[in-house]
Amino acid sequence: MTPEAITEASTTEPHGALTIRTLAMPADTNPAGDIFGGWVLSQMDIAGSICAVERVQGRVATVAVEAMTFIAPVKVGDVLCVYTSIERVGNTSITIAMEAWARRNRLADRVKVTEGRFVYVALDEHGQKRIIPR
Repeated sequence: MTPEAITEASTTEPHGALTIRTLAMPADTNPAGDIFGGWVLSQMDIAGSICAVERVQGRVATVAVEAMTFIAPVKVGDVLCVYTSIERVGNTSITIAMEAWARRNRLADRVKVTEGRFVYVALDEHGQKRIIPR
């Protein structure tokens, strides 16, 4: 991503509902000292599933990560905020768009660090696909 695109991404407002906030800790770093991308992905998956569960009124399972773009690194001490919005509701699946933003420097600065699109499937009490209520 170009420096101009990163600057633009970091100066806009988040889209969607704030679904989860968590603190990036030293145990979650990669060898370069930044927060491991897999940790960010897992936080986004948790946030997406919260959004999906609320909409489908029941259990869900992640079936796909359709898109994932890492824009800027997350640093130790950042508060990671994940915003979610429903992009599509099908018969048994739901697509959630997500943006992850990091609050830095004692929460004064906010920068968009990641965006993605995850697909979840609604499950019944036996773990089988079920129709999503309209």
